[in-house]
Amino acid sequence: MTMISEPDVPAIELGHRETVPGRPSRARTIGVVAVGALLVTAVNVTAAVYLYRGVNDLKTMEARLDQLGQFEQRIGARIDTVNNGFQSRFETLDRQLQTNFGQINGNIAKLEQGQPVAASEPTTSAPAPAMLNTTVADASAAEESGADPVAAQPSFRRKVAPPGPNPSYQRIQQPDGKVYYKKIN
Repeated sequence: MTMISEPDVPAIELGHRETVPGRPSRARTIGVVAVGALLVTAVNVTAAVYLYRGVNDLKTMEARLDQLGQFEQRIGARIDTVNNGFQSRFETLDRQLQTNFGQINGNIAKLEQGQPVAASEPTTSAPAPAMLNTTVADASAAEESGADPVAAQPSFRRKVAPPGPNPSYQRIQQPDGKVYYKKIN
């Protein structure tokens, strides 16, 4: 190879290049790309950490909601039990009140006829057997036949069915959140 050299022309150094005006250097471009990649990586790592925390919080909330559902079922069962107890007590009290009202009505009827009411009359929850089958038609037939009007007097007591087993109630929850109780025999 032949090399031509002119002593008047300055030598070109390969390590030093002149930049073209308006075009950035390679080192600067690589630096900008590296900073951008670092910034994108930092955003991705931050998003991954928050996503991981969010998933863990969601799992924790789901577990607590499952526990809350079980708690609601236990509370619902206890409320049903308490409700059944109260309902049976209310029904017992209602039967006793109806019996007492029947006795009071019978005593008022006796007082209207001028008969004395015995203060020591036993208070039973079941009406007397002779009065159970007496109806208004029977009483009017007995009066027409000339029978004793006191014996033919209809009972004002309400016929009470014998107490059966305690009724239970079914809890019904509608989609709108309202809760109803349905009596089951």
